[in-house]
Amino acid sequence: MLTLLLMRHAKSSWDEPGVSDHDRPLNARGARAAPRMGRLLREKALVPELIVSSTAKRAVDTAHAVADAMGYTGPIEVTRRLYLAEPEGYLDLLAEALLEGETAARDRRVLIIGHNPGLAQLVALLTGVDVEMQTAAIAHVEADVVSGAALTPGCGSLRGVYRPKELD
Repeated sequence: MLTLLLMRHAKSSWDEPGVSDHDRPLNARGARAAPRMGRLLREKALVPELIVSSTAKRAVDTAHAVADAMGYTGPIEVTRRLYLAEPEGYLDLLAEALLEGETAARDRRVLIIGHNPGLAQLVALLTGVDVEMQTAAIAHVEADVVSGAALTPGCGSLRGVYRPKELD
């Protein structure tokens, strides 16, 4: 079973007017929420084998905070392709990331850190369930597929949605 952990970046700061959207850092709330979500993934035994993040500063900062909090020591792949990506962009990236061998996707767990509205649309596309993806929320999706290319509309099941506000 392929496990996809689809996470929206943690809350970012709008305090610096001259900073581009791509370069906005986490605010204090985001800096607290990201490690909390990493601890949750560790507690639920959902530590991924691979983390892929958008290049946006808030997404990269979220990825590192989550990874540190769950004790993840694997690679964090960073790609501009996820910056404000549409669902098809996420699917294309997953198809490429899970190409290593016939059973590459089976029994794998991947954490993707990106942006709305694309992430919420991806969850709906894969599971048929509309989910509100607040900042730092994680949608836990499982799909019985053998490759990333086999991720098609309706192939996944929503196993849970975790939001920082609901954990405290």
